[in-house]
Amino acid sequence: TGQVVAVSPRIETPPLGPSRRRYVNAVALVESGLEPPAMLARLAAIENEFGRRRRGQAWQSRVLDLDIVLWNGGSFAQDDDETCLVLPHPAFRERAFVLAPASRIAGRWRDPLTGLTLNQLHARLTKPRHALR
Repeated sequence: TGQVVAVSPRIETPPLGPSRRRYVNAVALVESGLEPPAMLARLAAIENEFGRRRRGQAWQSRVLDLDIVLWNGGSFAQDDDETCLVLPHPAFRERAFVLAPASRIAGRWRDPLTGLTLNQLHARLTKPRHALR
């Protein structure tokens, strides 16, 4: 169903939402002939194999959380009874825990909506901000 081409270093980050535990994040570049909905279904099956159980609660702690962030087809959207999937992932530009590892293995990859590379998006997100006086 796919071949892992590259894997980023893992980074430990604080949680989003109410969880108190820290998370380990990484990004993988995968080559596959699967379309996004089929890939998402495969990722959900892998999560289940590792013991993840979806209980309908948002922001709950989980053993494994696999997402599709970008794909080489540009943008994609499907929202029906079976799949709700938007690519690029709507929040990835604001998430250093995605951009930091992604820029390590695919820094020149361009966001199809902004045209910016992952390196540029990461630099914008992490650039020091000066306090207003």
